[in-house]
Amino acid sequence: MKNKFLLITSLLFILNGCVGTSSQGLFGTGVSIAIDPRSLGTQIDDNLMQKNFVARLLLEDKKYLLRINSKVLDGRIFITGKVDDPEEKLKITKMAWETKGVRSVRNNIIIKEEFNFKQSAVDLLITSQLRTALVLNKKIKSTNYNIDTYKKKIYIYGIALSKEEQKEVIKEGKGIPDVERVIASILLVEDLRIQKD
Repeated sequence: MKNKFLLITSLLFILNGCVGTSSQGLFGTGVSIAIDPRSLGTQIDDNLMQKNFVARLLLEDKKYLLRINSKVLDGRIFITGKVDDPEEKLKITKMAWETKGVRSVRNNIIIKEEFNFKQSAVDLLITSQLRTALVLNKKIKSTNYNIDTYKKKIYIYGIALSKEEQKEVIKEGKGIPDVERVIASILLVEDLRIQKD
């Protein structure tokens, strides 16, 4: 039994050396990639985008230096960390969406606040109603939008194919019952970096 344990441990050690070093980071435990599949231009764009986003965070509040982590891959911003309340999370998401060249934002920030079931249920209902309205509206490409609702305020982030679509999304948000305010960060596709294959 002891010999099998030593053999398995040795094999794992050798195999780990073959595939790369283990890393713990933004995306959890994994294996580091030896070759970056992005083009050099995309890597430079991503690096600049990340520095821009981090600089804006630090200008907003220096506490974000230790609390928020971000990574940009092919114009997609991934955010993790902890904040004190949902409004902070939404503000950081809005800042990420407003970063020049962003294609999408994945916000996995955790909120250090007591859970309010009633408020969360109302917000979830509002989000579900808007998501349904966007899916049913043939003038809108619903998959291009992320929706967050907090205390009856809808935050919409995404990419519109045209100004008409942008206006239509905002109109749908304002048409949901009990909504107090719609805060939209909707970029036009013509303002984004388009990659051609």
